Amino acid sequence: MTDNVNEYPASGGVAPDRWASALHLFDSGVGGPHEETTNERWERAQLLFEARDYIGAARLLADVVQEAPEQTGPRLLLARAYYHSAQLRRAEEQLREIVERDPVEHYAHLMLGRALQRQGRHEEAEPWLRMAAAFSGEFPDDD
Repeated sequence: MTDNVNEYPASGGVAPDRWASALHLFDSGVGGPHEETTNERWERAQLLFEARDYIGAARLLADVVQEAPEQTGPRLLLARAYYHSAQLRRAEEQLREIVERDPVEHYAHLMLGRALQRQGRHEEAEPWLRMAAAFSGEFPDDD
C-alpha cells in the first residue's frame, strides 16, 4: 500500500452529477441552510444537463427561467432539456418564446423544427428548418 495519494491513478475526474450534488458541502454558512442563488441553480442545471439528467436539469431550469425570464441561455437549455426528455410540447413552448424575443436565434429555429418533426408535424416544421439553414448559410441547391 502506498502512502502517497498522488500515486493513485486518476479515474477520469468527478462525474458531473456527483459534482452537482456536492456543490454546497463546504459552504461557509456553518450550521445554517444555504439559500441557493439563481446563478448557482443555473450552474447546477448545466452540470445535470451535461450528466444527461435532463429531467433534473429541467426542474432547476424552470425556476431559473421564472426568475430571469429575459435570459435566452437558460430558456434555450430548458428547451433542450425538455426535448431530450421527450417533453416536446414544453420544448416547443420555450422555443417559440425564444424566437418571439430573439428572431435571429438560429438554434431555436432549428430546435423548434426538430421538436415539431418529432411530434409528426412535418409540414409545420419545414419553415423553421429552412430559416435555421438560412441563418447558418446553408441554402438549397438551385437546379
